[in-house]
Amino acid sequence: MSEHAEKPFLYVVVCAAGIAVGVPELITAAQERDWEVGVIATPQGLGFIDATALEEQTGRPIRSAWRSPGDPRPFPAPDAVAVAPATFNTVNKWAAGISDTLALGTLCEAYGFGVPIAVLPCVSQALSAHPAYRASVDRLGGMGVRFGEPYSGEPQQDGGRPEFRWERVLDLLTPGR
Repeated sequence: MSEHAEKPFLYVVVCAAGIAVGVPELITAAQERDWEVGVIATPQGLGFIDATALEEQTGRPIRSAWRSPGDPRPFPAPDAVAVAPATFNTVNKWAAGISDTLALGTLCEAYGFGVPIAVLPCVSQALSAHPAYRASVDRLGGMGVRFGEPYSGEPQQDGGRPEFRWERVLDLLTPGR
């Protein structure tokens, strides 16, 4: 457990996918499991979430940009990281070690610190077939990153979309589940 929080601290990394609007469900589920939560959004992901509502829900600012030297750290060190939804772009850049956003830098560092990381990918079937994506998932999996079943978000035969079960990322972080 992080030294600054009474409860274990979970970083939730949110990427730019339509399903990201539902991230409050993940935060609620994490809080019900006794996690304290801080949200880090990719710069494009900010356009898919209600930052004000998430700040109220978590009691912390939504992070998307690097802090300035000397500024206090708004979050304690993470005990775990959940990436949901994780996009094609984020998965590929992360696996390549690209750290050009706070979200990617956080993911790259979390591995180096040995922090458990779980991912719910939200990638279309066409993009998930790309060899670079498959290689990235294999590389991250080899690093110990835990992946849930991919979610394409593509319409079903009845026109509806499958449910994105946010709690699955928490299950991946919970031993024995």
